[in-house]
Amino acid sequence: MLLKDKVVVITGGSRGIGRGIALGCAKEGAKVVINYARDPETGGKSPAQEVVDSIHAMGGSAVAVKGNIADPTTSRELIAAAVAEFGGVDVCVANAGICPFHSFLDMPPELLRETVGVNFEGTYFLAQAGANQMIKQGRGGSIIAISSISKLVGGEFQTHYTPTKAAQHSLMQSCAIALGRYGIRCNSVLPGTILTDINKEDLTPEKTAAFNQRVPLGRLGQPDDLAGSVVFLASDMARYITGAEILVDGGMFVNLQ
Repeated sequence: MLLKDKVVVITGGSRGIGRGIALGCAKEGAKVVINYARDPETGGKSPAQEVVDSIHAMGGSAVAVKGNIADPTTSRELIAAAVAEFGGVDVCVANAGICPFHSFLDMPPELLRETVGVNFEGTYFLAQAGANQMIKQGRGGSIIAISSISKLVGGEFQTHYTPTKAAQHSLMQSCAIALGRYGIRCNSVLPGTILTDINKEDLTPEKTAAFNQRVPLGRLGQPDDLAGSVVFLASDMARYITGAEILVDGGMFVNLQ
């Protein structure tokens, strides 16, 4: 129970990596607030509610808050929900992200701005809102950005995406300096290729097989493969780690060098 009684706020927590992190934190005793934006209205249970119900089923506590993380109001509402429901916030995980693949030469300005808004500005606004609450509480905290291996390597159809992943970690480095005096630690996790909705259309069976051969551990990542690194950085076990990054990619990056 590494996160017993800690309150964790996670953006993009209804699917993929965010869902894996939310469930992983709950298993370690955290009370969880998840943000979601685009769940379909199908008449059935939304993915966000499914995550909340799964956490309740394991005896945990969770709530879901809808909103576009590119809007600074959403981060403030998330933090307010954490305070109202659970009395405060200890950990903020900036996970929400988009990567609509597109060529560079005809990149629509609105697509670039949307990607920067969700991936980078959303991280900035969450860190800012979370840090202000943590400072009020006076007990420190942990802010974690879910960056990407794309911070380290380029992508022909990701010229709008890869810079936002680099910017997330740069932000965490600067925040580590700005917030260290308050006991707030700021770090990044860099997933490799993880099987989620964001890349399911791009990962054909042929491409998946090729990726598997390039990964020393022999497979692409699953969303819950990220939970351990986030739990560690969120926990007191990482109390002297700030401004750092953890690459969680099955060894792909070192095999590309």
